[in-house]
Amino acid sequence: MSQSPDQSTSGTAREAQAPAPLSFEAQILALLPSLRRYSRSLTRSDTESEDLLQDCVEKALVSRGQWRGANFKSWAYRIMTNLHLNARRSIARRPSVGIEEAESMAASTGADDPLEKNRLVQALETLPKEARAVLMLVVVEGYAYQEVAEMLEIPVGTVMSRLSRARQALREKMREENVIPLRRPR
Repeated sequence: MSQSPDQSTSGTAREAQAPAPLSFEAQILALLPSLRRYSRSLTRSDTESEDLLQDCVEKALVSRGQWRGANFKSWAYRIMTNLHLNARRSIARRPSVGIEEAESMAASTGADDPLEKNRLVQALETLPKEARAVLMLVVVEGYAYQEVAEMLEIPVGTVMSRLSRARQALREKMREENVIPLRRPR
């Protein structure tokens, strides 16, 4: 029995109706408008949102081997959210000043007292290594107490008490070695 022309084309038509899976790049392109809106809502800035969108697409393309074929949209949104959170943490650790504000700031004259710096370094060296580590991470590096606690694998309360004791010991050491400058006679 031979098939009629209607029967043979209807089988092909059914196959054409089934949606072909989109390629990785096509899925990213399809998500661009919603990712752009999401990045704008996170950053509230056109330029920052475009940077975040570009970073997200780049990260997704580079990390395509990590995608396991589940929900592509949630995977891409998670990448963008993580990039945004990491950028916010980085900014919080290293605050910056806008160029307009920096112009009005006084420049360092380089007249810092080298003896004062030496005294500070010596005072820091007298601290126990645990207290010195906490002091450096919180005060110099700008990490939050919780982050330091996680890094050093100690409770937050221990971070706070070590920091307090380190600051107090540093104050006392600097006060002990305080040199009073002599005045010139008139």
